[in-house]
Amino acid sequence: MYQVRVAPLFFRREHTFSRICSAEKMDNLWRRVFLLLFLSIIVYGVTAWFGLGMDIISNRATSFTFEDYEIRKLFFLIGRSTFGLVFALLILFGSPFLLWMFTGIHYRKLVALHLPILMVLLLERALWIVLLVNTGLDWYVSPLSFGIIASYITDIPWIIYFFGTISLVQLWIVWFQIKMIHYFSAWKRWQAWILVLVLHMIYWSGAAAIAHVDVYFL
Repeated sequence: MYQVRVAPLFFRREHTFSRICSAEKMDNLWRRVFLLLFLSIIVYGVTAWFGLGMDIISNRATSFTFEDYEIRKLFFLIGRSTFGLVFALLILFGSPFLLWMFTGIHYRKLVALHLPILMVLLLERALWIVLLVNTGLDWYVSPLSFGIIASYITDIPWIIYFFGTISLVQLWIVWFQIKMIHYFSAWKRWQAWILVLVLHMIYWSGAAAIAHVDVYFL
């Protein structure tokens, strides 16, 4: 039996990989899953609470009555919190499902291995909140991403958003997943590289497309 914890996957990765690989039962998994789902809702809710990303509503505030404006703020908060939940579900269950289909690694173990991935993504989101509140930098021009470099090269929004999604955290996730696949399956390292990079190119392209049309969702 393996007691699921997140911290050892950061600091004692090889040892923890070995324990998870040999485990016949994963204990405490769902408690950690529900905790991170809750944290994701909180982080994205805090984003909306500070009004981050609500420019299209704020810019038209004078055209709304007070009641309409507050209702729109409430729906924005609910929408962002729901997005945080959906985002966490996709990271914890969607990505492991795709990797399970290709590699055959035990699905519950893949879910456990994606807990630290969601954790670093939430930490990155929290850092972005601090940066935006204090410096006004949006997520796609964060110092941790390549979006700020792309913004000096081109004015095409989708390209800026695409490179903005590629951050140091994302590169760590790519490295972690490659290590994970190589350890838990018979796949060669170059095969793991191709699979992970292709999947992430799809993720990054999709995230850039959603960011590009986010104004219509709002």
